Amino acid sequence: MKKIAVFLADGFEEIEGLTTVDMCRRAGIDVTTVSIKDNTDIMGSHNIPLKADKIFEDVDFSQMDMLVLPGGGLGTQNLESCEKLNELLKKADSEGKFISAICAAPRVIGKLGLLNGKKATCYPGNEQFLTGAEYVNEKAVKDGRFVTSRGMGGSIEFAAAIIEQLLGSEKAKEILDQIQY
Repeated sequence: MKKIAVFLADGFEEIEGLTTVDMCRRAGIDVTTVSIKDNTDIMGSHNIPLKADKIFEDVDFSQMDMLVLPGGGLGTQNLESCEKLNELLKKADSEGKFISAICAAPRVIGKLGLLNGKKATCYPGNEQFLTGAEYVNEKAVKDGRFVTSRGMGGSIEFAAAIIEQLLGSEKAKEILDQIQY
């Protein structure tokens, strides 16, 4: 079974994070929501309180096939300032793992130089942070081991691209059919 970690930070965009969790779990992917704080209580960008499955220190990331970063302005700032997450992303990249980010969050991996030479998208106004990437104005963009998306309006396409990346296009189509997309 494929495993992914979805990182939650205070101020994350709820639709981006939860659509990804929901669709990936429907597809049979083992999803762990991970708080970057020292507790599991997370407040979304629209004041929706959530509880992550685990805190960062309690997750064995060597078992994860993909790391996923939801966006949201404050959420992305919190992800960016989390040094242990930045180190994990660089390590995951060096190990050839899949990495996905939506909305403003592609700037986190862009600033780390992980998108260099890749096609990518992000929330408008964050393009300058996609260091070395070719910006593509699409809802979701797959390039190699990376999936990026513009934002909330592309959440379904983003989650479907993750499913396709890990389980193939047939499974992604099956899930899209189930949700009447």
